Amino acid sequence: MNKEELRGLIETGEGYTLDFKEGIPSDLGRHICAFANASGGRIILGVRDDGSACGYKLSNADEAKINTTARNLEPSVRVSVERVGDFAVIHIPEGENKPHSSAGQFYLRIGSTSQQLKRDEIRGFFQRERLVRFDEKPNMEFDFGHDFYRLKFKDYLAKAGITPLKDEADTLRNLDLLDGGHMKNAGVLLFTHRIAKFFMGATVVCALYEGTDKHQIIDMKEFNADILSNFENALEYIRSKLNTNFIIKMERTNRLELPKEALREALINAIVHRDYFSNGHVQIDIYLDRVDISNPGGLVSGLTRKDFGKRSMPRNPLLMDLFLRIDRVEKVGSGIGRMRKAMAEYGLKAKFDISEGWFSVVFPRQAQISTPQATPQATPQAGLTALELKIFGEIKNDTKISRKALSEKLKLSQDTVKEYLERLRAKNAIRRVGKTSSGHWEILRK
Repeated sequence: MNKEELRGLIETGEGYTLDFKEGIPSDLGRHICAFANASGGRIILGVRDDGSACGYKLSNADEAKINTTARNLEPSVRVSVERVGDFAVIHIPEGENKPHSSAGQFYLRIGSTSQQLKRDEIRGFFQRERLVRFDEKPNMEFDFGHDFYRLKFKDYLAKAGITPLKDEADTLRNLDLLDGGHMKNAGVLLFTHRIAKFFMGATVVCALYEGTDKHQIIDMKEFNADILSNFENALEYIRSKLNTNFIIKMERTNRLELPKEALREALINAIVHRDYFSNGHVQIDIYLDRVDISNPGGLVSGLTRKDFGKRSMPRNPLLMDLFLRIDRVEKVGSGIGRMRKAMAEYGLKAKFDISEGWFSVVFPRQAQISTPQATPQATPQAGLTALELKIFGEIKNDTKISRKALSEKLKLSQDTVKEYLERLRAKNAIRRVGKTSSGHWEILRK
């Protein structure tokens, strides 16, 4: 590794396969053990947690200490140490005889942290879960020339605060998305145009029902772009179908009938932690009395119902790391707690239905609040959802903007933009004047 490659690696930031240390930590065994029990990784010595460089001059005694620590793991792990300028890099391979322990304790790399697990938890994880994780498998059918959505990749790097390297492959490699010359499934899920081309079950299906059962369907939508777009579009779909309550406290405010934070966490959980080996898809069912978000894959092996909401062992650790980098997932293992807290603030309680093959979250819907004091004053844009307002605003700024341009600017699929343009026209907010190629939008609301 040369200095330029090291710089690019540091700019990528800590993650599932990369850790920063100012010097040799007293609990080095913990971190080597965690990487060995996961997919391997690298520890860079001479970098602070915030990514700033402080440098570290590695001595021969330090190198001997690192190798001794790795040999003392049970079973032992063979590591390599590389000096790069004023830094040192410890290369840790994925363990061949998992699970490994350090000083009698078991650790696993989860997100950008090394977490301690009970012996039974980690043994169960490796005994019953597939040793080859879906998100880390190289995808032989993915063609970089035809299937790689570079605009989406650039947008992801911007959100993650990562400066792209001159060689695109180096950036992908630093994110641990390449296996040889092949994109791993995690990268395919995030950076392809149409996900169903590779994984039929990786779509998100939303359905709106007339009553409290599936007898009468009012509306149905399937999202099959990349999983990040699917998440954003599905979340907007849920919001557009729920009521908005107007609350009088110190001043008039409005809020969705279910907490957005809870819906967001449930949907992220369904997409990131689902079993992608299953042919099932993420399903969102909106009934008159509840919203049900379900995904294939129950609790990860090694976790019990008692552990639910307290401990986290991701089924797709590389995919979760990619979502962590753009703040779509927050503190590891805290999603269920945030979901419960958000629901409690509404005076509601979500129900978690867990089976061997499926996981569901059921949100009870509350009746819309309607009082004379809470009735909102009419406004020119009353009745428009958040996404409709965004699209309406872009059209007001540029009445000649195309559907494609709206799609790229708002990071939405063209099908979604088309649907919401139709909604705006139905609400008499806009209308199209002239032919498609040379026409323009006319604003009907101020």
